Amino acid sequence: MDGGAIPFSGGASFSLISPANSTFPILISVPHAGRAYPEEIVARLRQPDLARLKLEDRFADLIGRRIAAETAIAIQICHAPRAMIDLNRSVEDIDYSMVAGSGGKPPRANGANRRARHGLGLVPRRVSGLGELWRQPLTLAEIDERIAGVYEPYHTSIGRELERIREEWGVALLLDLHSMPPLPKPGPEERAVDFVIGDRFTRSCASDLSAIAVDTLGRLGRRAVHNRPYSGGYILDRFGRPAKGIHAMQVEICRSTYLDAKFDLPSPRLPGVARVLTAMIGEIGRALVSGHGGLAEAAE
Repeated sequence: MDGGAIPFSGGASFSLISPANSTFPILISVPHAGRAYPEEIVARLRQPDLARLKLEDRFADLIGRRIAAETAIAIQICHAPRAMIDLNRSVEDIDYSMVAGSGGKPPRANGANRRARHGLGLVPRRVSGLGELWRQPLTLAEIDERIAGVYEPYHTSIGRELERIREEWGVALLLDLHSMPPLPKPGPEERAVDFVIGDRFTRSCASDLSAIAVDTLGRLGRRAVHNRPYSGGYILDRFGRPAKGIHAMQVEICRSTYLDAKFDLPSPRLPGVARVLTAMIGEIGRALVSGHGGLAEAAE
């Protein structure tokens, strides 16, 4: 199913692939890998090629598609670029310093957080190492159009699919797939981190599931850490309701594990990363289906 509409182009802003007979009660979400840039957006960016590299979870959707095909689970992918609107932010996180005629002050109720004030709000204004992204300010009407065409349809679809999965299985897990720049090594003799598993410090997901994720990746020879430095964002806050049987987990993948040296194109290592995550999801899925740790009972 395709849904939403990308401003300027009219193309679908996301796709949901939901198998008729899923193997596990899991939905993968890929919100930041969109590469459908309307010409109007490219023209407004100061450095469009660098902005893509900095903002996108480059080709994380290819990993997600491989996992979903192998495990027969649902996947939803955003096609609209993160530069247009960031699906992992609240609609209140608008940086009004980039809105024409606002004087930098919100004309409507606004609870923008620290990220928005630093240029990483609902519409990114600046990126570390790149500076200001845009040649000209936005209007509130443009932001509202992006919310209506991209943001709300994506989130509405996620919510409906999770409810459908929970109704069928009694429990559901949203796995929010992202990529991250390489993290500094913890020590000179320690391995670099390949994955970060986030669960908002167990607020969005049962700790048992996060432990299975970290342990499985470790057994497969990958270094995974829990919640630091990434514990998850708005998507986990919005959808994670462990007490109601809906769990939400974020997976950050180090870009050096599956992209080329410039972090631009997929490398031959991408299938291996997909296989590792497929194995991890299999372990988590079996725990969900078996009701490990009372997971199924929590939804009753």
